[in-house]
Formats: sequence, structure tokens, C-alpha cells
Amino acid sequence: MQTGQVPKTLPLLAIVAATAAVTFVVVLIAFNFVLGNKQIDVPLAHRFPVSDPRFPRAMSSVLAPELVPGNHLAELLNGEEIFPAMLERIRSARHSITLETYIYWSGTIGAEFSMALSERARAGVRVLMLLDWVGTALDDAQLRAMREAGVQLRRYNPPRWSNLHRLNNRTHRKLLVVDGRVGFTGGVGIADAWRGDAQAPGHFRDTHFRLEGPAVGQMQSAFIDNWLQSTGEVLAGDEFLPPLEAAGSSVAQIFTSSPGGGSESMQLMYLMSIASAVESIRISASYFIPDEVAVASLVAACERGVRVRILLPGPFIDMPLVRRASRHYWGTLLRAGVEIHEYQPTMYHVKVMIVDQQWVSCGSSNFDNRSFRINDEANLNAYDVSFARRQVALFEEDLARSKRITLEEWSSRTPWDKSIDFAASLLRSQL
Repeated sequence: MQTGQVPKTLPLLAIVAATAAVTFVVVLIAFNFVLGNKQIDVPLAHRFPVSDPRFPRAMSSVLAPELVPGNHLAELLNGEEIFPAMLERIRSARHSITLETYIYWSGTIGAEFSMALSERARAGVRVLMLLDWVGTALDDAQLRAMREAGVQLRRYNPPRWSNLHRLNNRTHRKLLVVDGRVGFTGGVGIADAWRGDAQAPGHFRDTHFRLEGPAVGQMQSAFIDNWLQSTGEVLAGDEFLPPLEAAGSSVAQIFTSSPGGGSESMQLMYLMSIASAVESIRISASYFIPDEVAVASLVAACERGVRVRILLPGPFIDMPLVRRASRHYWGTLLRAGVEIHEYQPTMYHVKVMIVDQQWVSCGSSNFDNRSFRINDEANLNAYDVSFARRQVALFEEDLARSKRITLEEWSSRTPWDKSIDFAASLLRSQL
């Protein structure tokens, strides 16, 4: 071979290398689009009503953890109530603060939280923060200031060679626990969009919940599980898990799901709740993309005389593609008698289900495949008539500011709108 002549094998090697690289990328993407654990593909039969003692036993035994008595639950409406309550508890912390959230953005409220958390860390309180790598958008100066104050901050599931197949798995949980005794969960993100009182399109309508009592230990355990996964550190002792006495009369549980630990269980919880309804189902959902089993379950509820009402975002929504995909599936529901309403004043971010004015599930989970099978989620479930009736009253207040969508209106969409809705629905496994 003459000097400077390129070996004939080099183009072949380049082709092989390029093919291997493309194959690796395709396989990696495929892994990230897998829906996780085994999917539930058969609707659940109606066996007993929510009022039957077998219902809470099933929720404790089939799903876990156990529904425990002695809890106090309080609802907080919009940023005007939510953020002051959370900040007050943070500023009063004496031993520990654990915070896990999907949304934490730079802005005025983000700065308030960062300053409060940093002050407590400097005072000797253990402050642990687990922020999702995708959802968090804090500037470097804010992150550096918290770390310098002593805040232990970790990103959930950042890209590494060892976990590239799990990049699609995000923590969507919203958990705050102070001193292991008071917990907060719901739909709110730490961002300025949630400030105010839902008084204008730029301010989200949302509900968060404060929890005291034995179920706070379950909320702390949910954080501890993901902290261990992210850091390898086991949290124990009274600073995180103190003995908890009864604080009220509510029977409650903190119920979690994740792709590695039973992602289908969140879907199962919703389906068991719907299958047990005999009077009414009220669903507030910021993102609602039901699969065939969910649609069949809601239709079956209507057929046995249950009044089903679903309250969704209307013209103001932060993810228009989700609204498009959702609308594609409304026809079957509307024909069966399901009532669908769209909230008009602003973005509607509430995530609450109320069954027979007795059973309530609220928290981070949306009514879609991403929440049911891909994300880490956490819901507060309560078996409490008084608490349920308060949530019904709030639902009805929101309903009064909403527009009901009729079958005629849905059917009269233009061919162009129907085409876009259908195209969006093809992405539903990832929305």
C-alpha cells in the first residue's frame, strides 16, 4: 500500500460504527417510551360501594400503605393561601425539612422559598431538597446560595450513562414535610404562575393540602425512598420520623407509584374508586387523557346510575396539545352521559377525585398515562365524609365558573379541529 492511501476497510468500519450508534440511540429512545409495568387492560367490576367496610380494606390491602386514623386535613386554595402556609411551617422548622417537587422556578416566590430554606439550614436544621432535573429551572446564583447555606440539594434522575434508559421517568411528586410532623401535598409548583388567587389568566387555580397525624409518616417515607434512590443515604431517627399522635379524625393514606415500584398501582387506585361508586364521581383534572379502560370504567359507572362530572381546563391551558388529545376521547363519554365542563377564568390545575361524597384522592397525579405509568407520583387519599363534603363544595364553586361541553358541540367541531385532535391523541402514551 502506498503512503497516504486510505485502507479500503475504513469506509466499512465507519458504516459499522455509524450503524451501531444509530441502533444505540433508537434502542435508548425505545426504552424511554416504554410505559413501565404491566398495564391494566380490563375494566374492574363493581363489587361493593365506597360505603362498604370492604372498600377501605381493599384500598389498604391491595394498594398499601394502610389507611390510618387520627389525621387532620386542611385544604389551601391558590397561591394566596398555599404559599404563606408552607413558608410559615418552613420558617418554624426545628429539626428537618424535606422537599420533593417537579416545578421549582426562579422568580419572586422561588426566591422566598430559597431564602427561607437557606435561613433554616444556617440555623442548623437539616434541609433536604429533591428537585426534578427536567422540571426545575433555578438560576445558578440561587442554587449556589442555598448550597452555601447548607441546604442538601439533589436533582432527581439527571442524565448519566447508567440511567439513560430512564430519562423519561420524572418525579412529579409535590411533597413538603417539616420536622416529620406536618406535610403538604397537592398540585402546586413553586413558581410565580401559582401566585395570587386565580384572579386573572396569569394566575393558576389550584388546591393544596396540609396534613397532620400518622399519615405524615407515610409522606415522609415517600420522600425517603426517592432520596435513597438519588443519594444512597438512609434517613432515620426522630428528626425525620418522630412518633406521631392523633391530630384529627380523618382516615387517610399517602399513596405512591413509580415505574420501578408499581406504576400501575396509581391507575388501579383510580379504577377501584370508580368501580365502587354508586352515587357520584367528581373529577378535577388539569390533564385528562383517558385510555380505553378508563373510558369503559366511567361509561360503566354511568350505566349503573352514577352521576359522573369531569372538570377540566378551558381556553387557558399551559399545554394546548393535552387539551387537543383529551377532546378526541370525549365522544364516548358524552354519549354515555358523562358531564364534561371546562373552567373559564384561568388555567385549572386542580387534581382531585371525590367518590360518593365519602372518598377523596388528591395530590400530584394527573388522569393520564404519564402519571399512571411513567412518572413518580404521590396522592393523599382520605376516607372522610366531612373532608369529602368540603371538596364537593369547592368543586361546585369551580363548576359555576365553567362551561359544560355538550355532545352536539363536540360533534360539530370542524374537520380541521377533529384532525388535529386525532393527531394529538396519537401521542397520548407520553402526554
